[in-house]
Amino acid sequence: MTLEKVTDPAEIPKRWYDDACGMAFALELIGERWAPLILRELMYGPRRFSEIRRGVPGISANVLTQRLEGLEAGGVLIRRKLPPPASVQVYELTPWGYESEAAMSALGRWAVRSPLHDPRLPLSGASLMMSFRTMLDPPRAEGLDLRIGFRIGEDAFDTHLHDNRFDVARAEPGMVDLMFRTNEARNIAAAVYAKQPLAMLQEAGALRIEGDQAMAERFVTLFPLPPKVG
Repeated sequence: MTLEKVTDPAEIPKRWYDDACGMAFALELIGERWAPLILRELMYGPRRFSEIRRGVPGISANVLTQRLEGLEAGGVLIRRKLPPPASVQVYELTPWGYESEAAMSALGRWAVRSPLHDPRLPLSGASLMMSFRTMLDPPRAEGLDLRIGFRIGEDAFDTHLHDNRFDVARAEPGMVDLMFRTNEARNIAAAVYAKQPLAMLQEAGALRIEGDQAMAERFVTLFPLPPKVG
């Protein structure tokens, strides 16, 4: 007599490819539409549902709920409740989920080599921070040790440029050497990636910079895009 294990279909993760390749399995974990952008929004700290949706404005509430549930089931993120006085539910990447940044950065660096990439399109504050961490050119940043704050709409980031790396935390900036204030992240991206002069952006009211203007001018040169293919 042979005994067979009967597995509840609900326990079987969805399979798209039936392929043992690690890349195929990665796509099963985070390859659904919007899922990588949700990871991007959570990369520098926990977020409420409404905050994630603000960073990914094209997603519907129903789809966001589905993606969050799928990423939680896959062990990529967790839900938790902040202690009082906030007492609200937030979503946060697991330690393993945070490890996905390296893969996402490598994919982003590969993709921007396409002539079809347009750095002038809208992007979230988290997207801008990830791009800085991805595109930082260590030789250009040699010897710099700067605390830099960013206020981008409702998002705040406290960053530290040091030892040829760019550390990012979602937090109100403390004592900083430079402070960038803008309503939209693409106003900063315009200076960094589209080479629009900082003075022009400031005169137009799109960007405010507090601190050493010369250092700000140097900062926006630290993130060169790789050459285009073809």
